[in-house]
Amino acid sequence: MNVAIMKTKAEQAISESFEAVAETLPGSAVVQERRAQAIGAFSGLGLPHRRIEEWKYTDLRANVKEVFPPAVDRATPLTIAELIVALGPLAHVDARRIVFVNGNHRAELGDVADEAGLEVAALGQMLASATEDVSAALASTPEGGDAVEALNTAFMTDGAVVTVAEGASVPKPLLIVFVRAGSDASSVAVRNFVTMGQGASATVIEAHVVLPGASHEAQLNSLTEVTVGKGATLRHAKVAVDEGKSLHLSNCDVTLGADATYRNFQFSTGLGLARNGLNVIFEGEGGKLDISGAYLARRAEHIDTTLVVDHAVPRCESRELFKGVLDDHGRGVFQGKIIVRPDAQKTDGKQMSQALMLSEDAEFDSKPELEIYADDVVCGHGTTVAELDADLLFYCRSRGIPEKEARALMIESFIGEAIEKVENEQLRDALTAYAIQWLDRSRHG
Repeated sequence: MNVAIMKTKAEQAISESFEAVAETLPGSAVVQERRAQAIGAFSGLGLPHRRIEEWKYTDLRANVKEVFPPAVDRATPLTIAELIVALGPLAHVDARRIVFVNGNHRAELGDVADEAGLEVAALGQMLASATEDVSAALASTPEGGDAVEALNTAFMTDGAVVTVAEGASVPKPLLIVFVRAGSDASSVAVRNFVTMGQGASATVIEAHVVLPGASHEAQLNSLTEVTVGKGATLRHAKVAVDEGKSLHLSNCDVTLGADATYRNFQFSTGLGLARNGLNVIFEGEGGKLDISGAYLARRAEHIDTTLVVDHAVPRCESRELFKGVLDDHGRGVFQGKIIVRPDAQKTDGKQMSQALMLSEDAEFDSKPELEIYADDVVCGHGTTVAELDADLLFYCRSRGIPEKEARALMIESFIGEAIEKVENEQLRDALTAYAIQWLDRSRHG
């Protein structure tokens, strides 16, 4: 017997919102058809909830009480000076830049110049004349079982389409900036495509920032699809910094070719309720993967990092290291699954998640998983949760370092182990600056 599940107010509002804006969303007839299929898939799935194993710690059905209208204003005023303020420490990273404001491309704020082997375009413009090939790419994600990705397809307005040609080496990082601006609460859905040709090399930084004075109420759904060709190398960082009340749903789906290298770093702070999902599959032997990250949460902020690394072929290597700092009622979630398929012999996979608790009211949930179906492998995982070392704190104070400064130094050292995995020095400095700002705000209330 099939039991109908009553839709929540938010789920009903999502469907009604799509009907209201469907005709204004960019895209050709085939894209509009994909959107309709996606919202249909979502209607059948509903918002993820705790009875779904991978969502047991981040129940969207229970936590999403209202749905904000999609941002449709394509002319939100924003100057270069305001963009620099919104970027904060990231403004000091020497990079090419493409900018989206409230989910819409703003060419005048970017500085993507012609560069050998690098093509950067805005997805919104491409959707208007999208062919079946582009439409098929939009349906390449597992929307049939992922409600969040289905919503992304239904509502996406824009994003970056990045292509690095075979054998090209791009000297400067590409900074993809998503700025939230304006006083009205709104929702935004964006999608990026990053494709690395055989033997190519590049650095991409994806930044989600907010203009001071913007509404604290916001909902973001972001999806980045990455393909790293044979022998190519991609360094990819995602930085999300907000003011503590936003809903931030992010997915990154990665496919690695033979002998490809993919390095991903996730940095999150100030997100009210966040879910950072990463799904990686090795499709060619000899691939190397390094996923790491740092997150900081206080008050009632909730940051969930969920990884699935699929070793589908032999002789591949994966490393994951995540560190979180939790204060007040902040909650961190780490779910990391490594799958080793039957033919994936000589797999080398290691995973570690660590949390530093600054409050008795903070919470950390960790669920590392190994699914191994091959016998000639080296795999392991671990999780640690700790408070600040009282003996080390006493040692610092005995050397004349005030308690607040000593605590800050210890926290910086803890989080710095993850940040040090970032290869770009200017980006490392920017992330460290964000962490110090967070500590300063914690110390002063």
